[in-house]
Amino acid sequence: MSAEGVVYDAGVLVAAERDDREAWQAHRARLERGMVPWTTAPVVAQVSRSGRQAHLRRFLRGCEVAAFTPAQAHAVGALLGATGSRDVVDAHVVLVADCARAHVLTSDEDDLIRLAARFPSPVRILPI
Repeated sequence: MSAEGVVYDAGVLVAAERDDREAWQAHRARLERGMVPWTTAPVVAQVSRSGRQAHLRRFLRGCEVAAFTPAQAHAVGALLGATGSRDVVDAHVVLVADCARAHVLTSDEDDLIRLAARFPSPVRILPI
């Protein structure tokens, strides 16, 4: 993923499931530009509630989904310890964005900004 890449946090996926016009338009525009948005497996788990979430599943077909690897578990734990945070999903999103040199789109800016600030080149956190 390039420096213009994006990682979707849960708020983006929730908006897509609700068939939010702006979320879908922005997603389509990224795909048309050849940008493949990312999200993470823990974010998908956070918002996935049933097999009937057709909008969510269709939206995810245009995304890469980053796994939560055993090696990342230690890095996520260290990040949580360094920031006094508790949200494993948020920490994993920021870690994935940092590794990919991407921005994070979220509806939860405050928590993610604190996590992102711990990296040498802070990850940009953008509101949806």
